[in-house]
Amino acid sequence: MQVDIFEINSRKKEIVLALGPESSGNFSVYHEGKIYFYQTGMDLLDEKNFTLFKKSVLGFLRKEKIKPDIILTDLHPWYRTMVWGKELARKFKAKNIKVQHHIAHIFSAIGDRIIRNSKFLPGLLRDSKRAGKIRNSIFGVACDGTGYGLDGKIWGGEVFKFQISNFKIRNINRIGHLENQILIGGDLTVQEPARMLISVLSNFLEKGKVFGFVKKYYSHNAFEVIYNQLRDKFNCQETSSTARVLDAVSVLLGFSDNKRGEKHGPVFALEKNSTASYKLDPKIILDQKEKKYILLTTPLFEFLLKNVKKNKRCLAATAQLYLAKGLYGIVKKYAIHNTYFAGGMANNRIMADYFALQGVYSSKKIPRGDAGLSFGQIVYYLHT
Repeated sequence: MQVDIFEINSRKKEIVLALGPESSGNFSVYHEGKIYFYQTGMDLLDEKNFTLFKKSVLGFLRKEKIKPDIILTDLHPWYRTMVWGKELARKFKAKNIKVQHHIAHIFSAIGDRIIRNSKFLPGLLRDSKRAGKIRNSIFGVACDGTGYGLDGKIWGGEVFKFQISNFKIRNINRIGHLENQILIGGDLTVQEPARMLISVLSNFLEKGKVFGFVKKYYSHNAFEVIYNQLRDKFNCQETSSTARVLDAVSVLLGFSDNKRGEKHGPVFALEKNSTASYKLDPKIILDQKEKKYILLTTPLFEFLLKNVKKNKRCLAATAQLYLAKGLYGIVKKYAIHNTYFAGGMANNRIMADYFALQGVYSSKKIPRGDAGLSFGQIVYYLHT
């Protein structure tokens, strides 16, 4: 188990324990101006790993002879760390605070910049071109696979604006996201990415043509069951997930089969097989009801099918850049400074390189995906 200790300029007196996500076990503790960041690298969906994780957390608290006043957990109601965090809060008579998954990702990147510059939030918000002027907002783009949203939907391609007052976060606004698509069978879509392909293609193709693209993975009867499930919205969830979109692209272009393999396996295969991109301008609309900008992903698939006989490696790069350009396009409608890119897809070379060229900051030391989430939970709390 790897541990890093970071000094941070905060006057918070509470002892804070952050339990991170579920997929990549890590926890952090804030105590007397220091953040203790523990990475286990374990998949906590495995019962034995989760038992070891709990022993590691409790062992640290016993060794340091401390008990938490605040316990931070993910917002997802079914995460093991969330359930256990509620139990620990009762045990220690601590307050349990839930931090939305993608907000924690962004603050992981913000915290990374803090520890690399040895400054707290006020230092981060100074405009280098106008010394002494404090910006009143920061922006964050978070891209990953699954994160429980504040509206109960599954998020994963998000743009946030954080309002600043007296060096604290006073208001959080989700200003944009990817077009919501349907997870047919919920989490089963993660294991069978062709389900996501069925979902998106059904937006603009008739049933028979959709089947033609997935018949190598499903018998006609099996496809009928899945298609009817989508039609009836039975056990279906809306998602703005970046990874699910790229999963479907990877299956469509033939770079992955209808299985996940390793975490984000289809996305890795897509990135590995990417070359130069074709030109495709992102399509962004303003949802008048939500008052949010939406990057449409259905037009991306229409473009891929129209050009499917062309170089598939170029199409692979086109899909990834379409998402990066579109999400950054939403940020540009507000500002083009003080922006952070975080989440599991921040490890995607094509997307990360694009954001870097725009001057967007991504973590250098703290892991960009779920392996750095508990650190982000702590940094978020210290800013509230």
